[in-house]
Amino acid sequence: MTLSDTSTWLPLDGLAPGFDANKAPAVGDLHGRSFVLHDDGAGPDRSTGADIAAGETFRVDDDLYYVQVPPPADSREAVSLFLDLRDGRALVVTTTIGDHGTPRVTQRFRPATIGGLAVRGEPMAPSTALIGRRVLWVYSPEHAYEHVYLSPHWYTWQCLAGPERGLADTDENTVYRIRPGIHVFAWREKVIPCASVTVADHRDARSLRSHGVLFGLDATGERTVHFTFGAHGRLLGTTVHPDGFDPAEH
Repeated sequence: MTLSDTSTWLPLDGLAPGFDANKAPAVGDLHGRSFVLHDDGAGPDRSTGADIAAGETFRVDDDLYYVQVPPPADSREAVSLFLDLRDGRALVVTTTIGDHGTPRVTQRFRPATIGGLAVRGEPMAPSTALIGRRVLWVYSPEHAYEHVYLSPHWYTWQCLAGPERGLADTDENTVYRIRPGIHVFAWREKVIPCASVTVADHRDARSLRSHGVLFGLDATGERTVHFTFGAHGRLLGTTVHPDGFDPAEH
């Protein structure tokens, strides 16, 4: 593999073996339950049923769950659900593989409320809270990456251990606040046709935890790859920009 020659970079299906070693066990807390989600924002309300039974469910915090719905065979669309049963709020992230464009895989974010539950607290909304943080994420005994959160639109990653060791890039990202200290962090790569949705608990700087999914195309560029994973992390450092130079203000 030549570091500067992106044509030699590992395809998404080459990363998958062993990458999910630190994935949390799925839970059955929501089995048998159904939810109706209502748009939480401007414009006409859309109500959608949340397909809990078909997905993997991970417990993020008390009464806070991440559900990853596996796409049907050959579907170019995957759905991630974040359900806060304490506050009656939700976030739906839809990841879509397009036919062209950079990045080729795009994402839509839809804040919602949960029908039948009392709604309280702040809405799930875009956040700049991660900007300036430098974090180590360990996905398995062999896979580790460093993230540097640069701005509301960009972050930089580099592989510190694993088959991509030495590779680095700056890609698009989106961050949503779910609860204080807990954020959905999603990214869209421009070299490999893939995107990820994660939910990360940043409340303890020495013991971060994340759960997520990668969705994209395999080495042939024809078949989809979809797998869930998890990581343990720790904060390595924080950059504090002086007034007038803060990327969060732009």
